[in-house]
Amino acid sequence: MVIAEDDDLPRPSQRRLAPLPLDLLGVAELRAYIGELQGEIARVEAEITRKSSHRDAAAAFFRKPG
Repeated sequence: MVIAEDDDLPRPSQRRLAPLPLDLLGVAELRAYIGELQGEIARVEAEITRKSSHRDAAAAFFRKPG
């Protein structure tokens, strides 16, 4: 089994959303874009809550008594 030397190095962060050229959008379009981003933020926060709940349940299950 070959182990690469850089396996322990932190991975570079990946940009999830491509920056939108804001100077091409009007005020109404910018507000709509903000709404879309807020919707995506809410969706991601809900997923974080769901995953945290699962992690906490697993931790409680495997916790040593006493």
